[in-house]
Amino acid sequence: MPRAQHIITRAQISENALKVLHRLKEAGYASLLVGGCVRDLMLGREPKDFDVVTDARPEQIRKLFHNARVIGRRFRLVHVRFGWDIIEVATFRAIPRDISEEPVSTEEEAEGEDVENDSPAEAPDHNVFGSQEEDAVRRDFTVNALYYDVHDFSVIDYVGGVADLKAGILRVIGDPETRYREDPVRMLRAVRFAAKLGFNLEDRTAAPIRDLAPLLASVPAARMFEEVLKLFHGGYALETYELLRHYGLFQYLFPLTEKSLEHEEDGFPVTLVPRALANTDARVNEDKPVTPAFLFAAMLWEPVREQMGEYIVRGMNSHDAMFRAAEDVLHEQLRHITIPKRFSVPMREIWSMQGRLDRRAGQQAFRLLESKRFRAAYDFLLLRAETGEADQGLADWWTRFQSVGEEERRIMVAEFAAPGSGGGKRRRRRRRRPSSGQSPRHE
Repeated sequence: MPRAQHIITRAQISENALKVLHRLKEAGYASLLVGGCVRDLMLGREPKDFDVVTDARPEQIRKLFHNARVIGRRFRLVHVRFGWDIIEVATFRAIPRDISEEPVSTEEEAEGEDVENDSPAEAPDHNVFGSQEEDAVRRDFTVNALYYDVHDFSVIDYVGGVADLKAGILRVIGDPETRYREDPVRMLRAVRFAAKLGFNLEDRTAAPIRDLAPLLASVPAARMFEEVLKLFHGGYALETYELLRHYGLFQYLFPLTEKSLEHEEDGFPVTLVPRALANTDARVNEDKPVTPAFLFAAMLWEPVREQMGEYIVRGMNSHDAMFRAAEDVLHEQLRHITIPKRFSVPMREIWSMQGRLDRRAGQQAFRLLESKRFRAAYDFLLLRAETGEADQGLADWWTRFQSVGEEERRIMVAEFAAPGSGGGKRRRRRRRRPSSGQSPRHE
């Protein structure tokens, strides 16, 4: 597709990506943009990053750039670093003789682990290099297999990606069932790209997903953690969540949560998870920070709350019941998705502080306000109040407590502790249907 027939211009390409493309070109190598950046440029969107592909081998690429290093154990790529900006450069990959031995596509290699590998002798057998056409066929979806050639400014399409972009269709390259069996994570990627792009899954691409969803159980829990972050921290978490449930995939990520979502309380559906995801999307799209701790805390709250209730019925006090429930739920969840301690510890604190936010007499409210986890716990309370699971009056009290001065805070605490005020006992509210409310910050 020549320059006159597409909308990509050099002005849209990052300066650092152009430096890499031109250096490779001057050295006599092929130099093309590839994958998601070309897809997004063709759609008139601003790419998040730029990936380059070439016929130069990793060692040859590294010699051209003093700021480059070879990474990866299974697949050797080159990262060319410009300060915080990294341009990833891959060599054309060949179609392996036994496709079952090659479970990851070139597009997926860009999302692999960043492990430095400076010794060419350590390159594994998976590094079989080939032609540009072979490289295209090895990619996952047609819309991710487009190339932009810096030599003549053309877009190159071997698999019908341009037509699928125009039609708003996400289509697997090759036989969908075979590709999903090679790597079950491709089913998650299909849903993620469909949500991100607002595309429909092509019929053959969608057909096997529900039946093959159990294959996700074979994916290492550590890899699933990274995939979940991509699913829910990209600014389209709510749409992704709905598609995951539609295709029967969500239950293999959060089985306890899926079970909880099947129940209703007081005749109303459980809405905390979709509300949390909608608020996360709002923060991402406003360039505000988000944390996996808040995401996982919201995802697992209903299972924790249900288990806590069972322990309380058995006679356990609420503090111990919360601790035991968190232990049980996390133990089960970690079988499916690894959650690093730097996130699981804050999750526990967010959960445990929900009960403490009810206790505001004396100095308790002041001590809670000074806690490093107060903001996240307060934002979590807002979510619970929006769904009707927590008392809106409690959320309003803490909202006001943060906004007034020291003297007014003391008056609020005194009024709370006064006889006849209820002594901080929470009046449980009936769940209500979703309505717009204050957007949590979960910083």
